[in-house]
Amino acid sequence: MALACSRWSKRCQLTFAFNSLSFLVVIYTLMALRVKHLAPAKTGSMRDDMKIGLTYVRHHSSLLALIVLAAATTFLGFAVLTFLPLFAERIFHEGATTYTQLMAWSGAGSVVGALIVAWLGKFPRMGVISLVVQAVYGVLIIAFAMSRVLWLSELLLFFTGAALMVVFSTVTSLVQLIAPNEMRGRVVSIYMLAFRGGMPLGSLVSGWLATFIGAPMVIGINGALLVVVAIYFLTRNHGVLDA
Repeated sequence: MALACSRWSKRCQLTFAFNSLSFLVVIYTLMALRVKHLAPAKTGSMRDDMKIGLTYVRHHSSLLALIVLAAATTFLGFAVLTFLPLFAERIFHEGATTYTQLMAWSGAGSVVGALIVAWLGKFPRMGVISLVVQAVYGVLIIAFAMSRVLWLSELLLFFTGAALMVVFSTVTSLVQLIAPNEMRGRVVSIYMLAFRGGMPLGSLVSGWLATFIGAPMVIGINGALLVVVAIYFLTRNHGVLDA
């Protein structure tokens, strides 16, 4: 990224300027929210609150399953984005422009996926749909790992971005809908720890494996494991299908 900015500094500055302006939309949206205040439950120390939250999640199979599902998805699914510079250079033998195009297609798919979830709102069988879409996402990144045609890879990235956003938005919504008001903050904190923690750990492990078997093979294996995880929860339930 630094090399690209040294070549196209003005273009990069304009990009970062637009990115900073986009936060104004988020700030305005948050200020426009009218949330009913709920008095916090009186418990004890922070350690006690954490223990209560962990105990609650452990004894509610649906929440525990959704948290495990989110961690597995980020651990296995985000490596495809981490390896995009490598694909642009070694698979397609191009530079920063191709990498930008690949990221743009993935980002466009994510926007479409977010709009789809916003349009659907709360709908029946959300747990089943999220698992099916995760399996589709696994198949899509397997296809991306095998593709050697740029336009096809870009199209696959568009659909992977949409599928990933649908999975994340649906699972996050389910966690918040299932957790009661007095426990929602603690449950979501545990969920976000698993969700965010899977990204760097998954990229670290995938990057280490890629030094031995190559990035396409690692992404293909990750995609296959995502399909296995989805099938496991589809067949064993653990409360996800009832959500």
